[in-house]
Amino acid sequence: MTRVPMTPEGFARLTEELARIKNVEVPKNIKDIEEAREHGDLRENAEYHAAKDKQGHLAARQNYLQDRLARAEVIDPKTLKSDRVVFGATVTLENEDTGEITKVKIVGEDEADPNRGMINLASPMAKAMIGKSVDDEVKLKTSQVQKTFYVLKIEFV
Repeated sequence: MTRVPMTPEGFARLTEELARIKNVEVPKNIKDIEEAREHGDLRENAEYHAAKDKQGHLAARQNYLQDRLARAEVIDPKTLKSDRVVFGATVTLENEDTGEITKVKIVGEDEADPNRGMINLASPMAKAMIGKSVDDEVKLKTSQVQKTFYVLKIEFV
């Protein structure tokens, strides 16, 4: 079974979402299906079909979350000590071309939110940074981008 790295915050967020689906959304969906059935002919009942579609989506998301949580390897960045970039590190980078300073945190797939500076461990940027130390050069090469950054700071917060 492949472990899924995530921070304690990511684990808590997925746990809360699973509880909300089980305790709020599924019971509401069951009620919606029952109410739609009362409207008669199910072949042309849009409310019924929409509720059944939602039931499928909820079941799929519930299964996904249960799987992710069962395989979770919760890693608290605050307990890590390293002079290299690893999962959970918050890294301050300087763009070689523009001098722009960027701060990113390497997190698991389910927690990634580039708009908040949280990047997926499997992303090209995270892969380029893993193992780097302060003052190291990070070369990001994709089909659309070729940039160089310098590691200014590595924190575990």
